[in-house]
Amino acid sequence: MDILLVEDNVLNQKIVSFNLKKYNFTVTAVTNGQDAIEAVKSNSYRLILMDLMLPGMNGYEITGEIRKYETEKGVENQVPIIAITANTLDNDREKCFEAGMNEYLSKPFTAEQLLEKVMHFLA
Repeated sequence: MDILLVEDNVLNQKIVSFNLKKYNFTVTAVTNGQDAIEAVKSNSYRLILMDLMLPGMNGYEITGEIRKYETEKGVENQVPIIAITANTLDNDREKCFEAGMNEYLSKPFTAEQLLEKVMHFLA
């Protein structure tokens, strides 16, 4: 099952990828919005893990562009997007849902918490 990880921190990429690959997920990591949008346009992902604080476009903007693309292409089942962020303010969660994300996971998180969120959408 292919997962797109949008994360600019290489260490975080390695940790998330390592934990998901243990469960036979294929993880493609990108570091910015443009690469994320291009990846979505050229590949089929079952899930996207989206960091919110990225250089250039932030996770909310990237999600908006992905949802716009899906709408334009007539995609029936939108790819689930899980926000991953160090921000834990109450309104951050609501902003994620308003932007079109499906779930929210605050950093730092355990491998078990990550897997639980991923499996919720891929089970």
